[in-house]
Formats: sequence, structure tokens, C-alpha cells
Amino acid sequence: MKKLLIVLSLVTLIFVGCGNETDKKEDVSNLKIGATPIPHAELLNEVKEKLADDGITLEIVEFTDYVKPNLALSDGELDANFFQHTPYLEDFNEKNDTDLVELAKIHVEPLGLYSDKYEDVEKIEKGSTIAIPNDPTNGGRALLLLENEGLIKLDKEAGLLATEKDIVENPKELEFKALESAQIPRSLGDVDLAVINGNYALEADLVPTEDAILLEGKDSPYANVIAIRPEDKDNESLKVLVEALQSDEIKNFIKENYDGGVVTAY
Repeated sequence: MKKLLIVLSLVTLIFVGCGNETDKKEDVSNLKIGATPIPHAELLNEVKEKLADDGITLEIVEFTDYVKPNLALSDGELDANFFQHTPYLEDFNEKNDTDLVELAKIHVEPLGLYSDKYEDVEKIEKGSTIAIPNDPTNGGRALLLLENEGLIKLDKEAGLLATEKDIVENPKELEFKALESAQIPRSLGDVDLAVINGNYALEADLVPTEDAILLEGKDSPYANVIAIRPEDKDNESLKVLVEALQSDEIKNFIKENYDGGVVTAY
């Protein structure tokens, strides 16, 4: 009888043990997030271990352009992406018949004006060539930056999606060259000035607070966001991801590592 009880106890322990292992595996969630390398992928890597402690496996897929991450998210290849601000997201949705939405604001990458030729905005000569991003939202953002400094004046009706055609005053007769955002840092030596997105400036080893002759303020409306499909707005794993990215630990990491090229938006 004692032998039978021992055997039954062992069977029970094995069964319970197997059940716990199964439950453990079921508790693990997988998140596949698309991101541009700096600072987005770096920030995600910083929270990877924290998410693992919460039973969430984070897979980071890096992109070097601003189109594929949204297409991949819309097609269900990603659970979320992290690379863009809301005006860009809204414009992308309108032009590509997608319905992606913002889940949370994380940080701002101040747009800056850089030059190998000029060290001061006041010294910009007539006829100088300026490279600006060729996508509507970042192109408009670049023009607004220049307008705020008095270099140009835009039509009041232009709004956030202003283009070169909306310039109504151009006292320095500046010439504009629209290029893909990622290409602009490599083209800095081919133009007189260039408006560069914060993440691409960092990738090119530029220090925005030191190298930019004009820099967007931290109150910029262009905060970078976690974007998702609408049906995932209540996804608990994504909520844990946002909580990790909006933590004091990440705030300190940003302050210590990006020389003012990235500022928190929470």
C-alpha cells in the first residue's frame, strides 16, 4: 500500500510539474516591434530585459526608411512600430489607405539645421542651397523651423504640410533641395545647409545641441510615438511596453546618452 501511495504521489508531482511548465510557456507573450536604429531600437533594447522579467519576449526589427515599417504593421507582420511622429502617421494613413493609430508618445527628436559652411544663421548668404526632407510632414516641419527663425515666410493657410510652393517671402533667395531623410546627412557636403531629423543626425555622429546652428525646441508637437493597429489598443503586452518606455530609467538613459538630440515627451 505504501508503495502504491508513493507511486501515485510521484505521478501527481510529474503531472503538476508539467502543467506548470505549460502554463509558464503560455504566459510568455511575443512582441515584434519595427524601429529605426537610433534612438528607437536602442530604447527598445534598453527595456528588453525588463519586459522579459514580465514574461514578454521582445523582437526588434530594424528599418532604415519611413515607409516599410508602417506597411509591415498594417499587413500584420509587426505588433507595433516606433519611428514616427503623429503628423507623419496621419499623412501616411491618408495616402496609403491605412488606419494605424498612436498608442503613446515617447520622445521628441528636435529637428536641426546643420552646415559645413556656416556657423551662424545670420551669416547665411543669398542663394544658399538647403536640403530638406522630401516627405510632406517632415518637409513642412523643416520649413516651419526656417520660418520661425525668419529665414522665410509661409502662406498662413499652408499648415503643417507646407511645401516650397507655400513660401511667400524668401529674402535670402534660398534654394531648396528635397531629399529622402536618411540621405540628407550624407549629402551635407553637397549643399550649403541641411535640415536633418534628430535620429539621422545621431546616426551620422552629429551632436544636435553642439552641431546644429538652429534647433527645434523641446515643446515641438512632433513627438515620436508607438503606432499600432486599432484592434490592439487594449493589448496588455503593448501596455507593459509603453510603461517601460515611459519609465524614469529610460528618461535617465535619454538624458545621459543623446546630448539633447532626444528629449522625453512624457
